[in-house]
Amino acid sequence: MTRQLILGSTSPYRRELMQRLQTPFVTAAPDIDETRLSGESARDMVLRLSLAKARKVAEQHLDALIIGSDQCAVLHAQVIGKPGNHENAVRQLQNSSGQTVDFLTGLCLYDSRDDSYQLDVVPFSVDFRELTDTEIDRYLRKDQPYNCAGSFRSESLGITLFQRMYGDDPTALMGLPLIRLSQMLQQAGVDLLG
Repeated sequence: MTRQLILGSTSPYRRELMQRLQTPFVTAAPDIDETRLSGESARDMVLRLSLAKARKVAEQHLDALIIGSDQCAVLHAQVIGKPGNHENAVRQLQNSSGQTVDFLTGLCLYDSRDDSYQLDVVPFSVDFRELTDTEIDRYLRKDQPYNCAGSFRSESLGITLFQRMYGDDPTALMGLPLIRLSQMLQQAGVDLLG
């Protein structure tokens, strides 16, 4: 019998990415406090939150494989959150203009049957081109990425803001690194091509 696979996220972006794997899954909301701890590095934060999200979902699913993920953007060693509104997004993109922004995506595959898990961070970086205030405003009004870390959607018009992207897995930039997840699932006995 196939184990239930649960994506511990309500993100429409992660759900859409997960659908690429063409395997049955359900989603569940991991209701946790995502506040960064004092002195916590960005890497440690996404690892901790990915595991915490998976464990929270596991409380309601005692025999499942649960995917937890968390992402943050880092510019000049400062974590950039979701902007939440137009004014914050303008500031974020102005600060990112001509700069490199690093994205760290934490990924956890948690087995609620035996409390075991695989945990990793998948990095991805974006070099922004020099952006004018007019370009920033026009982009934000069209794409409205106010719930996206870094104030852009790479899978949409956000791609026009970049000079270069680099990393091992472009899906990490969108919030769910499918290459690493596929490896984790295979290690857990899930045959995605079967």
